[in-house]
Amino acid sequence: MAIYEMRTYCVVVGKMSEVIELYKTLGWPAIAKHPPRLCGYFTGDVGALNQLVHLWKFRDDEDRRTFWARVFSDPEFLAFAGLLRPLLQQQENKLLMAAPWGPSIQIACAGGGGLI
Repeated sequence: MAIYEMRTYCVVVGKMSEVIELYKTLGWPAIAKHPPRLCGYFTGDVGALNQLVHLWKFRDDEDRRTFWARVFSDPEFLAFAGLLRPLLQQQENKLLMAAPWGPSIQIACAGGGGLI
């Protein structure tokens, strides 16, 4: 059964534009070369304006752990993470299971692996 990981980063107030630029220039290029697991990135429009939320979908916990192990062994991602960390106040990760009703988020897997 698929699991979702929701990561919420609380960005230092006034630093969101730097975080966005860092993701556009270094973060996303480093992450995009790994198997597609990202459902999307989101920023607040009202309320918590200093939050960056991202939602990931994995086949199971082994898929999740394997994915992150590969990402965190990537020198380009580590260089990006080193620049990102000082811009964050807090990070919260939640593992979620889809409810047994409603729509399903599907991500196309590279290499003809179908959808997850």
